[in-house]
Amino acid sequence: MQDIIWWKWALGAFCAFNIGVAKTGMPGIGILAVPLFVLTVDDARLSAGWLLPILIAADLYAIVAYRRLAATGQLFYLLPSVATGLILGALALAWPESLLRRIVGAIVLVMVGLYLVRRRNPHFLIREGWWYSAFFGTSAGFSTMVANAAGPVMNVYLLSKRLPREEFVATGAWFFFIVNLSKLPVYAWRGLISQRSLEFDAMLVPFALLGAWTGRNYIHRIPQDLFDRAVIVLAGAAALALLF
Repeated sequence: MQDIIWWKWALGAFCAFNIGVAKTGMPGIGILAVPLFVLTVDDARLSAGWLLPILIAADLYAIVAYRRLAATGQLFYLLPSVATGLILGALALAWPESLLRRIVGAIVLVMVGLYLVRRRNPHFLIREGWWYSAFFGTSAGFSTMVANAAGPVMNVYLLSKRLPREEFVATGAWFFFIVNLSKLPVYAWRGLISQRSLEFDAMLVPFALLGAWTGRNYIHRIPQDLFDRAVIVLAGAAALALLF
């Protein structure tokens, strides 16, 4: 690992810390790690595989921290469509990386738009139903498989369910833990995970856990309205970053 220069280690540690904070305290901020980690690894496709173990470690911390608060019933109807999205994403990994990023960015922008329309007028165009969950589930599965970028999609979905902050975070933690574990065989098969990547991740996991501890201890200080607005703003900013 001596060929990785110091500023890439520092950037990787910053990304890992942000991921930890996102998993337990401020959903949405973790998406910033997606483009930044590309700079760390110097390969947009490999960065997805290198980042995955760090995500799983932070997911596990969040599950333990919020083990009694998850609204797992909100995830039940998503599972079939998420599986469909994962399969489509696995097939799409052969596409050019720049195209995948733009597709994910466009998906996130649509999600944000749907949430804002629904919040402004719940009876205009948007309706609850199987297609609503299927749309979000497929998009989340596809986005997480191709770019570890399902955070904004799921944040908008869970926000639309009007969950309290702690339930929001706990439910998202369970979702991403299950989904991220299911991605491991695909990434390994594609050659995106290696001994070198795991050694790199082992050095960064402590920063992810530190970030998770920080988020867990400061989430209660954030007003609910500010929390909701921050999630939407960060999701929109992440979508624009992925597009451009």
